[in-house]
Amino acid sequence: MSHVKSHKSPIILILPGWGDSGPQHWQSLWLKKFPNAVKVEQKDWNFPKKDDWVATLNDFIEKYQDTEIILVGHSIGSPLIAFWAKEYFPHSKAKIKGAFLVSPSDTEAPDFPKEIQGFAPVPREKLPFKTIAVVSSNDTLVSAARAEFFAKSWGAELVNIGSHGHINTDAGFGEWARGEELLWKLME
Repeated sequence: MSHVKSHKSPIILILPGWGDSGPQHWQSLWLKKFPNAVKVEQKDWNFPKKDDWVATLNDFIEKYQDTEIILVGHSIGSPLIAFWAKEYFPHSKAKIKGAFLVSPSDTEAPDFPKEIQGFAPVPREKLPFKTIAVVSSNDTLVSAARAEFFAKSWGAELVNIGSHGHINTDAGFGEWARGEELLWKLME
C-alpha cells in the first residue's frame, strides 16, 4: 500500500523493544520506507531501565512537540508508551495523534526476563489518544488474555491477528502490509 505524505504528515516515532529491532524487522523497514519515521534510540538496548527509557522517549517527544506524533511501540515499547502517558502527558504540550502498540509484553509475568527492570506494574490507565493494539494468540511474551486485558485497560482498539508469535522477524514479520494499513487508520 503506497501513501503520499505531505509536509503535514505526523512524525512516526518508532519504539523498539528489548534488544532493538534488527534490520529485517518491520519497524526497521518502516524507518526506511517512511521519511517521517524516526527511531527513539535508547541508551541500553540489552538492560532496559524503565525510568531511562521513559525519559529518552520524552526527550524525543519534546523535540517534535510542534508536530503531530504517532507512537509505534513493539514489545516493551508498548507499555513504555503507557508509562510515558501516565508520567508526562498531563503536563506535555505534545500533539500525540495516536499510538500503535504491537505485542505489548507482559512485564508482570513471573518468567519475564530479569534484564528488563522497572517495567512492572504496567499502567492500567486509559491512554489519552487514539490507540490500536495488535496482538497474537501465541505470543511468547504475553498471553492473548493478558494482551487483551492491557488493550482494554488502555482503551485501545484490539486487533488479534491469530497465531503469529511475537510479531517480529523470528515470526516472519519483515514487510507487514496489514500493519501499515492499521498504522494509516491512526493517520486519518
